[in-house]
Amino acid sequence: MLRWRGLEATPPDLGRTVVTVGMYDGVHRGHQHLIGTAVARARALGRPALLLTFDPHPSEVVRPGSHPAILTSPDRKAELVAALGVDAMCVLPFTPEFSRLAPGEFTHAVLVEHLHAAQVVVGRNFTYGHKAAGTVETLTAEGRRFGFGVEGVDLTSVGSAPDLTGDGEVTISSTYIRACVAAGDMTSAALALGRPHRVDGIVVRGDRRGRELGYPTANVESPAHTAVPADGVYAGALVLRDHTGASRARHPAAISVGSNPTFAGARRTVEAHLLDFDGDLYGEHVGVEFVERLRPMVSFPGVPELLVAMADDVARTRAVLGL
Repeated sequence: MLRWRGLEATPPDLGRTVVTVGMYDGVHRGHQHLIGTAVARARALGRPALLLTFDPHPSEVVRPGSHPAILTSPDRKAELVAALGVDAMCVLPFTPEFSRLAPGEFTHAVLVEHLHAAQVVVGRNFTYGHKAAGTVETLTAEGRRFGFGVEGVDLTSVGSAPDLTGDGEVTISSTYIRACVAAGDMTSAALALGRPHRVDGIVVRGDRRGRELGYPTANVESPAHTAVPADGVYAGALVLRDHTGASRARHPAAISVGSNPTFAGARRTVEAHLLDFDGDLYGEHVGVEFVERLRPMVSFPGVPELLVAMADDVARTRAVLGL
């Protein structure tokens, strides 16, 4: 998949494209349906399928300090959309100046002049331009003017988790998934995502306390604003990534999120104890997948009680993962 940042870096020989536009944070099941529609239209037209996304999140520019928790890192997003058949991904820097573009200016400068859109596929709730003044209807009118088609795709729903939203159907959205992750409800998050939620980062040196206790852990440092699940212990996996960010080996793991209250820790960390693994992971780029929350993070009276709990965490992780 071709990938570039900024309109000026657009390949000159790209030709006309089928474009889908959005943040696509999470690349959840709703996004997958929308992207799949764009890819199908591109194949039918014999054009490349191009995904246009933004960095940073527009909310951070329009309402500074309100940056939502990010579900997928840029590399992970690229990996996921490439697997869906996207041929090219353009990341636009979302700046204050860009946020002030009128809908018509966005259409002409971005979709027509640089990306050469033959067809644009978006969700029915899509808005664009200054103060989100543009809608699917205005984009359709601009498409007639500039010579590209527009398709609005219906949103996707999923059975909701009773403890979060009550019984019934909810529309899949990044906001809904962030709420699931913040609550530690990894089952509902995975149902909406179509896969376990994952936190990407780099393995850094910690206090090595886990190794001293017989449970060595990979201490994963993730970028700011990453959607880290609620404090607790989880069954999941640690995924090794190559230099391009692509996933390779996957290892089952018991994962701890929190500040280690038994030892009066102050800093919140994500630590993964890999099952049946012995190796040095320092400096590795990894992803931590969260499958199921086993228990909340609690403070134990002492090390013996903690060790009993950790042994149980590992046993339950094996059971959840079917090992």
